[in-house]
Amino acid sequence: MTHVPGPVDPARLREVLDGPWAAVRDAHRTQLDERFLPVYGETGDEARARITRLLAELPTGMGMPSAFPAEYGGRSDIGGSIVASEMLAQVDLSLMVKAGVQWGLFGGAVMALGTERHHDAYLRDIVAARLLGCFAMTETGHGSDVQQLRTTCVYDPRTQTFDLHTPHEAARKDYIGNAARDGRMAVVFAQLVIEGRRHGVHAWLLPIRDERGRPLPGVTIEDAGPKAGLLGVDNGRLSFDHVRVPRDMLLDRYAQVAEDGTYSSPIENDSRRFFTMLGTLVRGRVSVGGAASAATRAALTIAIRYGDVRRQFGTPDADREVLLNDYLAHQRKLLPALATTYALHFAQNELVTTLTEVQGGGEPVDEHRQRELESRAADLKARQTWHATRTIQMCREACGGAGYLAENRLPGLKADTDVFTTFEGDNTVLLQLVAKGLLTGYRDEFGSLDGWGRASFVADQVREMVLERTAARSLIERLVGSVPGRDEEVAVTDRGWQLKLFEDRERHLLDGAVRRLRNGATTKKDRPFDIFNDVQDHVLAVAAAHVDRIALEAFVAGIERTADPAAQALLSRVCDLYVLGVIEADRGWFLEHGRLTPARSKAITAVVNGLLKELRPHMRTLVDGFGIPELWLHCAVLREEAGRQEVMAARDARSVSDAGDMGPRL
Repeated sequence: MTHVPGPVDPARLREVLDGPWAAVRDAHRTQLDERFLPVYGETGDEARARITRLLAELPTGMGMPSAFPAEYGGRSDIGGSIVASEMLAQVDLSLMVKAGVQWGLFGGAVMALGTERHHDAYLRDIVAARLLGCFAMTETGHGSDVQQLRTTCVYDPRTQTFDLHTPHEAARKDYIGNAARDGRMAVVFAQLVIEGRRHGVHAWLLPIRDERGRPLPGVTIEDAGPKAGLLGVDNGRLSFDHVRVPRDMLLDRYAQVAEDGTYSSPIENDSRRFFTMLGTLVRGRVSVGGAASAATRAALTIAIRYGDVRRQFGTPDADREVLLNDYLAHQRKLLPALATTYALHFAQNELVTTLTEVQGGGEPVDEHRQRELESRAADLKARQTWHATRTIQMCREACGGAGYLAENRLPGLKADTDVFTTFEGDNTVLLQLVAKGLLTGYRDEFGSLDGWGRASFVADQVREMVLERTAARSLIERLVGSVPGRDEEVAVTDRGWQLKLFEDRERHLLDGAVRRLRNGATTKKDRPFDIFNDVQDHVLAVAAAHVDRIALEAFVAGIERTADPAAQALLSRVCDLYVLGVIEADRGWFLEHGRLTPARSKAITAVVNGLLKELRPHMRTLVDGFGIPELWLHCAVLREEAGRQEVMAARDARSVSDAGDMGPRL
């Protein structure tokens, strides 16, 4: 067991947490001043006007536009762009989402799905925020099921134009950021139809407003109305009444339509083409997960710092009340959540690195790595956003009444991140896609959920899973390989045992899901929906176990990269708490499947409580390691407490000085 030797410099933690894009993080810490902070109590119209103004004032050198090529005003730095969105999320989530819509979704779609003529015509103005736009994919009746969108775009070879149409109200584009107020153009996703034949979902670039901001003919724009949070983002609804779209406004990187209506594509299979198109836009999902984790880090920093100054109830043997953070129950709330936040941060850094390697090299994309990237992005986004929702609420409660006041930031973080669990894909649907990837080996032909129910798929095409290492591969193999055969002989803090346990749970759950799918295919051949629906709970458990493992592997890799011995020892103990917290939460499964004995299960609770006591002196250090500038916390109660501490320190200093002056006179 590794013990923390003593005080740890938070700067040493920050070095490893900041990762490869430390310069981007530091640039934002320096450049995002009080202008960019949230304004508490403003109206929706005020918030929208403020956020739109700030969008053009954001630093661009290392900001979110850095993903674009240099010739259009960027730096070709995809990873830096995602890290920039994390930093914005710690300042103002409305600003982060507005920027994400402009540069990640709208601009990203033009870049990824368009060709040189689209890039030359629009990207410079998009990057400079002179041309604001929307990403019009989601429909009222089809959210996560993008492949079944109802909006149509029918090609007419006589006029060489497309007819874009919303056939009914459920097909309107809904929840669209930048639509209600600021968007001048939209990337619109619709079903391409040529001579009565559907070719699947494609994307077009369409002007929606004129130079005075009025909707163009055939375009109906509505405000989505009041929301729980993100007041600065102008979400709206778009619908189209037979709008004529020029042929060259089809974003045609993956499919072309000739003047006579001849359709061609380098990817023949419709489903494969669709998922290839969506795969190029995975950056948005990675950014949402990273932003949720960034907001969680801010909430934990506020709650832990408050708990270090707020006292409640006294003890019989002391005349001072007890600090909140000294209570075991309070530690039980905050420290396991903090440990999970560390694990997810390391996993996010690994994911951003992988994204940069897969999509940022200029070489043809490796299809297997792309599928693995998409799966990990979906899995991690679900875990990060659910963790944010639970943890920010817990932080709010941990701060009592102070946590309910807008001036203390937590209510805004809670309201603004709540939608992230469905933003960029509903989490439950995402986890099903992750499990599908594990079960099928990312087979393209099963592009929709219908593929789960085919008897031939279930009976013949499920392959045995091979675990994909995510980080520090050789180290993890060595640690797992060193575990003795009898688990009861190994301490629960042995890293190899922990890694092996997480791997074993994932394998066992996957094997069980395969068996249940095969059994269902035998008894329900004519009911494909029931085959999958009956094992949906099992499938979701597979995906959850998968993300737990990849987060642990990323944490282990992060510890290995840590140069400072004291910081490395502290991170090792935080990692132990993350692992044992996961085991405690899923204790029933581990007991039912013989992975834990009752005695060892009880021992884990005792070890966790011991870890909490050991980590208690380092709580402030651990949140300081996130490197969130004091200004960004924007929390009145912390400012007040800091002021009181200064007054008390000055008073104590005067008392000491007075006592010293009196000494010689006595």
